[in-house]
Amino acid sequence: MAEKQKRTAYFAGNLKTRDDTDNQPVIEGYFAVFNQETELWPGVFESIAYGAFSNSLQNNDIRCLFNHDSANVLGRSSATTLQLREDSHGLYGVLLINPDDRMAMDVYARVKRGDITGCSFGFYPMSEHWEDRDDGTHYVVEEADTIEVSICTFPAYPQTEIDARMAGNNRRRRDVQKKRLEELKQCLHN
Repeated sequence: MAEKQKRTAYFAGNLKTRDDTDNQPVIEGYFAVFNQETELWPGVFESIAYGAFSNSLQNNDIRCLFNHDSANVLGRSSATTLQLREDSHGLYGVLLINPDDRMAMDVYARVKRGDITGCSFGFYPMSEHWEDRDDGTHYVVEEADTIEVSICTFPAYPQTEIDARMAGNNRRRRDVQKKRLEELKQCLHN
């Protein structure tokens, strides 16, 4: 069985800031949206299926990071400083900002001004399917073993993760081409 490669997915942000009833700063919004295709690279697309986060929300201690950097933890589900839930639209999160954390307050200020708008999440694909269409290969992640969500300045798929995904996609294409060639040879011999 092939080892699962960690991947990240980017979504255009709709993050909002507010103060809660105790005047604590909050960042909230969707870290992922269901059934929204993202082009990973030319001809390869990915979307997240409804319910892909259910298992992770029940079983994982998910962190909210800044720019996928584990040194910049903004919140954590087990500490209830990060509250995540799935709804019909996607993965919604409420992040309670620590006012004593200068870096967290800087992120809050940048989101509030609109300087940072991107979201992302890090996951291992546990279940997915793919299909080849005229415009390329389309993956649908059915279960995402999610370990972190991130507020990102420049959210993108890290190159190593793209390379791992691209290698798998190229293998599948070669297998399909090989199968088609064998079928064609079989037809010619009959």
